[in-house]
Amino acid sequence: MYNYAIRFERDDRAPGLAVFCRDLPELNSYGDDEAHALNEAVDAIETTLWVYVESRIRIPQATEAQPGEHVVHLSAVTVAKIALWNQMVAQGMRKADLCRLLDVSQTQGDRLVDFRHNTKMEALEKALAKFGKRLVVQVEAA
Repeated sequence: MYNYAIRFERDDRAPGLAVFCRDLPELNSYGDDEAHALNEAVDAIETTLWVYVESRIRIPQATEAQPGEHVVHLSAVTVAKIALWNQMVAQGMRKADLCRLLDVSQTQGDRLVDFRHNTKMEALEKALAKFGKRLVVQVEAA
């Protein structure tokens, strides 16, 4: 659902690899080598998600990876934040509306949809429950 496929492009004029994502066209990143580029891709995805929140637009679901692409698996907390944000967008809510709905401070509400901030899963479950949603975690082979 939110495991985004990325691709690497090598430029003969510069060392390293550029990183792109079809589902998040605003994303661009760079790595010295493939391992570094994959690591940087996670940060780039979270930064791009923050751009969607700041722009007040829905975060797109990931599409199937195409040949030659690498899949980036996001943390459960990040996926829960995406689900919460998309529920807010679907209902035309702002962060302030979320704070009122949950009876939390502006800082607490902001952190629930801040992909750069670590949030407790319980807080996200509580917020999603206000939208009639339940978080389901599934374990699968890596």
